[in-house]
Amino acid sequence: MKPIHNIDKWFSWMDELAEQNYVVIDDFIDNNLYKEIKNFLFDKIDVFDQAGIGALNQNTIKKTIRGDKTYWLNKERDQELHVFWDLLAETKSTLNRYCYLSLSGDEFHLAHYPSGGYYARHLDQFDGRNNRMISMIIYLNENWEPGDGGQLEILDKNRELQLVDPIAKRCVLFKSDKVPHAVLKSFKDRYSLTGWLLYQPTNLAPILG
Repeated sequence: MKPIHNIDKWFSWMDELAEQNYVVIDDFIDNNLYKEIKNFLFDKIDVFDQAGIGALNQNTIKKTIRGDKTYWLNKERDQELHVFWDLLAETKSTLNRYCYLSLSGDEFHLAHYPSGGYYARHLDQFDGRNNRMISMIIYLNENWEPGDGGQLEILDKNRELQLVDPIAKRCVLFKSDKVPHAVLKSFKDRYSLTGWLLYQPTNLAPILG
């Protein structure tokens, strides 16, 4: 299979990820894949569930902490997204080969923040479960304006806040256990494909926050 991104791009992105614990990549997906994911999202939007926090039997709905709705993806079921699954395989393979991460699983969902939705600052790790290694977000919002809110707020290595606009085809990769982050209040519908690259495979995705 032909790589989606060439290795020089990957080296640049991996260097930045290693140096500052996160990297922002514009045009990570092309127009065709963007349309495929967005169309799939709107086909499923009526069956999105209110997102909770925590894992397993500790998963609870707390709208004071997060206000998004999600649809958990499954590679076997959601084969319409085969190009995304190929891109995900390339991402894991590249990180494993050059960053020695031993990634062997993933969990991903589509996310919808309605107007007024936000997610308070947190780390992408659970007590007693630390196999999320790399967080990955692909944004699905064309014509996003600064006044629309919904930025990803990252607390960087220097304890300074960095804001990332959720613009279409932009990807953010960051170390799940190193980067506190929040989603600021959105003032219109905000969409993303969000997930985690795991140290071990898991069957827990449908009930995770």
